[in-house]
Amino acid sequence: MLLYLTKLALVPAVAWFDVSKLPVLISAVIAVVIVLYTTYSRKSRERFKIREIAGLKAIEEAIGRATEMALPVLYTPGWGGDIQRPTTIASLNILSHIAEKTAQYNCHLLFPTHDPVIMSVAQEVVRESYARAGFIDRFKEDDIRYVTSSQFGYAAAVEGLITRLKPASIFLLGTFEAESLILAETGNIAGAIQIAGTDSTIQLSFFIVACDYTLIGEELFAASGYLSGDRSIMASIRAQDILKIIIIIFMVTAVLWASFAPSADWWVFR
Repeated sequence: MLLYLTKLALVPAVAWFDVSKLPVLISAVIAVVIVLYTTYSRKSRERFKIREIAGLKAIEEAIGRATEMALPVLYTPGWGGDIQRPTTIASLNILSHIAEKTAQYNCHLLFPTHDPVIMSVAQEVVRESYARAGFIDRFKEDDIRYVTSSQFGYAAAVEGLITRLKPASIFLLGTFEAESLILAETGNIAGAIQIAGTDSTIQLSFFIVACDYTLIGEELFAASGYLSGDRSIMASIRAQDILKIIIIIFMVTAVLWASFAPSADWWVFR
């Protein structure tokens, strides 16, 4: 019995709260409070407005141009993503809006992709959009197609579609890698209106040069809320902006404090 008690005494006490993680807890609580405020506060919804994004305002113009020219609209989410990536999810949300517009205008929509899972999800998204527009009979499952999982095989397949069919409007929205310049340059040569967007900083430079409109970084994620007006998405965008302002204020304060606040050594030498 004495040996057992001795062993218990040697076991170090485990603290139920790790003080070093306190900043993480405070940050999480602040983030949750801000999200709840932007979601449920009517004042928040009235005060914060999403600024107009030129590339999204041009969507209807691009689809209208394709309709007038009797040419298709081509939409692709790029080679670099899968169904789990936020950029792919944002791209499919935008696809839903574009598909509804093409259904209303009776415009041919093409969606080549490198992933069979993305193809299946996109087929359901487009089918629902056509049904919502009241033109389910215009939906063609073969227009949403899987081409290949090979990066440059995919680029060659999409480039071939652009060269042969001469789409009037091209949407390059998603995760792109080295194929971005190939697709954007081919669309530019074909004379299409191109609206592009990605979260890859390396590929953005190619889109800015070769495309008419470019959604830069977070504009791609905000696009689905901008187009749909969904309350939860709009609330998350407002919450992100508030958190960014708080982080910027904190960083500026920290820099000023480190630069001008008296240190302990300064007081000692004085």
